[in-house]
Amino acid sequence: MPQLLYACLIKVVYCAHMHKEKVKLVLRNWNRYYSYSVIPQSFYYTQAMENDTILLPNGHVMPMVGFGTWQASEEELQDALNIALEAGYRHIDTAPVYENEKVIGHVLKEWFDSGRIKRSDIFIVTKLPCVGNRPEDVEPWIKRSLKDLQLEYVDLYLIHTPFALKKVGEDLHPKDENGQILLDLSTDHVKVWAEMEKQVECGRAKAIGLSNFNIPQIKRILKNAKIKVSMLQIELHVFFQQKELVEYCKEENIFITAYSPLGSRGLVKLLNKTEKVPDMLQNDVVLEIAEKYKKSPAQILLRFIVQNGIVVIPKSTNPQRIKENKELFDWELKPEDMQKLKNLDLGESARICDFEFFKGIRNHPEFPF
Repeated sequence: MPQLLYACLIKVVYCAHMHKEKVKLVLRNWNRYYSYSVIPQSFYYTQAMENDTILLPNGHVMPMVGFGTWQASEEELQDALNIALEAGYRHIDTAPVYENEKVIGHVLKEWFDSGRIKRSDIFIVTKLPCVGNRPEDVEPWIKRSLKDLQLEYVDLYLIHTPFALKKVGEDLHPKDENGQILLDLSTDHVKVWAEMEKQVECGRAKAIGLSNFNIPQIKRILKNAKIKVSMLQIELHVFFQQKELVEYCKEENIFITAYSPLGSRGLVKLLNKTEKVPDMLQNDVVLEIAEKYKKSPAQILLRFIVQNGIVVIPKSTNPQRIKENKELFDWELKPEDMQKLKNLDLGESARICDFEFFKGIRNHPEFPF
């Protein structure tokens, strides 16, 4: 029976293929009557490669290109976010540790009040910070984010890291007198996830997921979850493709969002990793392919990721690049060029965000890398 239902669905979607909005409508209506479990995850990744959105297991549509907001000053972010919204971005990624939720909330309110967009037009992602990675802190932190964002709900709420830090007043990165990060060693992912599920049940979050978790940690949560993990946000770029983790997530019906999809040169320099992680925007293979398609190197790198069915959240404050980073869906890379880019993978040595800027973080039992 499931195979028959799936065959019927494919036929309907094929007929609607030239009308992307109708495809999404078919899928949303399908979810009212039949379980998503009868539809192979490969179907969703195929849809992602052919559209500029993905359909989460809860039936909500998520834009494949989001606007990243980490490492931007308040003034820069306010201007850049307005430019991004004007350019058509409808997916914004933030977190309490970025310390910009209030700015984002202010900009969104202006857009809502002016009637330029409705709340239902925008997809907002925020996260449970590592200082709140305890069951009793989940609800207070999401309420705080909602207050700062001036929203009644977020579309996706993620556990930002698998490790936890001690709660010391309002300090988001508490340290001792020697500069060592203060670890909370009592992290219990199963109990924290149960509280995350309650945020969906009460309407504060439409979907929930993880960030920076490894395969064993994800397995532990899935084994005990009532609501499955919708999304895993991880560092992913052409030099660090995380193939094993990506394949595992596809098998488990978990979508992936790539942060630092262009390599985050600012963070590379800050962490003194310029020798280990070269500038991918200047890579000869990337430049050659960019010339072939008459696109920017950034567009080639982003298209490579979304063509693999993965969401991207590039961050920029440059107006031209903001617009350029979104122009990925009226063209595609040929198989031979996809393979050339796949061959650039350097593996673990190209990881940029290893959290080593938290002195002593590797001593936490849930450190994921």
